[in-house]
Amino acid sequence: MTMYVGTSGWQYRDWRGVLYPKGVPVRLWLEHYAQAFATVESNNAFYRLPSRENFAAWRERTPAGFVMAVKASRYLTHIKRLRDPEEPVQRLLDHAAGLGDRLGPILLQLPPTLRADAELLDNCLRCFPAKVRVTVEPRHDSWWTDEIRDVLKSRNAALTWADRDSRPVTPLWRTTDWAYLRLHAGRAAPLPSYGKHALSAWVRRLLDTWSPEDDSYVYFNNDHGGAAVRDAVVFAHLAANAGANTTRVPDLP
Repeated sequence: MTMYVGTSGWQYRDWRGVLYPKGVPVRLWLEHYAQAFATVESNNAFYRLPSRENFAAWRERTPAGFVMAVKASRYLTHIKRLRDPEEPVQRLLDHAAGLGDRLGPILLQLPPTLRADAELLDNCLRCFPAKVRVTVEPRHDSWWTDEIRDVLKSRNAALTWADRDSRPVTPLWRTTDWAYLRLHAGRAAPLPSYGKHALSAWVRRLLDTWSPEDDSYVYFNNDHGGAAVRDAVVFAHLAANAGANTTRVPDLP
């Protein structure tokens, strides 16, 4: 298992002095981030889909082997609510193709008000080619059924494991041969940090569910105050100590 460990985004001004030295200009933050971490989850496309040229520029600014997961546009997930997915999915893929070999999984984070609809989900997932890894993060409890699980399995899509307040908020289903975990907010001081006990529990869950040959993607979304950076580093060290093959993380002061 290669465990890709990073954060959800890199453009946070309160990371100055945590990840970014105060003299590093904003325009070089991606380069600095990519030297410290080998993967990032980009939320930019959710709010406004970058052009293919923007994605290509990010590819040029990151080293070989860097992986960028991409959060799908809210036009697909929140405005269309997965209806008529063909055009928005194709547009997303056409633009994200600018990343070339840097492209990682595509994240579909669903609105919390969207109730389960197996047919709607299946119609959306079939628009993605088999070579593209897709992970789905539902946020309404109606999704936790065998029917939804079967759709994810049949389309070889991952259920996004999600954490909030240092506990799982999704079932811990394995629906494909790779894992995707998002950690939104911990309960340790200073908030929203995670404690070692919570992080160790997630390491165990991943290693108990997937084999050493399987990939996993772990992203910290608790960006406030640099908590995501610090927690990603601790998580990677805990996972490495448990036998996982983790990607690089920075040495923090």
